[in-house]
Amino acid sequence: MKIAIIGATGLVGRKMVEKLGSSFISRDAEVFLAASEKSYGKEFFLQGKTLKVSSIENVLEQKPHIALFSAGNWVSEKYAREFVRQGAFVIDNSSYWRMHDDVPLVVPEINSENITSKTRLIANPNCSTIQMVLVLSGLHKAWCIRRIVVATYQSVTGTGVRALNQLMNERTGMIVSEPAYPHTIDLNLFPHGGNFLPNGYTTEEMKLVNETRKILHDNQLQVTATVVRVPIKGGHSEAVNVEFVEDYDIDDALEILRNTPGVVVQDSPSEDIYPMPLTAEGKDEVFVGRIRHDESCRKALNLWIVADNLLKGAATNAVQIAEYIVNRKYIQ
Repeated sequence: MKIAIIGATGLVGRKMVEKLGSSFISRDAEVFLAASEKSYGKEFFLQGKTLKVSSIENVLEQKPHIALFSAGNWVSEKYAREFVRQGAFVIDNSSYWRMHDDVPLVVPEINSENITSKTRLIANPNCSTIQMVLVLSGLHKAWCIRRIVVATYQSVTGTGVRALNQLMNERTGMIVSEPAYPHTIDLNLFPHGGNFLPNGYTTEEMKLVNETRKILHDNQLQVTATVVRVPIKGGHSEAVNVEFVEDYDIDDALEILRNTPGVVVQDSPSEDIYPMPLTAEGKDEVFVGRIRHDESCRKALNLWIVADNLLKGAATNAVQIAEYIVNRKYIQ
């Protein structure tokens, strides 16, 4: 089996290499890495082998069976279908294909059944969407969610290397020559993620709206979001309020969450135990706490959700999709 990672030198791409290295699917696989021209020749070590980064065209010639993309929209637009035509299963981390009707948007614990042997292009959801829907999926099945109100607290790594460099340089007092953000991020935060749209929302906020509806197969679901960028280097947090159609029981909600694959409940207010980005960093699970009845609305529930945006929010989810494809024996 041949596996390719496109965009291997970015923050998410490096995590993809790391997660692939610890996955059973790489044990007997040939792995090929691609990135932009400035990264040609860079070396990675995987399963005891030295891998060198080359061009996308060179990797395409190898005809990989699985290609993980994390190189931005324009690369995915230009090359994803090319890899599909060569017979590859493409798992794309950009936002380009997510809302295409013929491309499944997959969180394996929720809707892996949307992938068949003929599904050659699969979209990885937005990092903030993944952690939220994974926590909410079981609750939605139990009581049907009517409305979601979410405020995110997103780390700078969600923007990329330039944003991380901006934060660290500002923190040490260095001049930032090419900032990723229009404002100082150190000792600051701002309600701005992506680009502003005519409706007053940002692209990051509308991803939460549209992707949640698609993954949960509910176009009537009411979702409103505010995205906030915060000065931390890893881990996204979300304050989520969900209103159900039906009455719910808080103990039943806790039981559902404890039994949701990939979710860890950390909820002990008397001991100051709740999820935090610092403790979620480097972990594949999604953490939930501050689980409490909304006293202003009888059928509503408050949750605090935290996950490593580079792992379950991106690389881990993509590799899990690849593992599903291999386990189902879709690659002959």
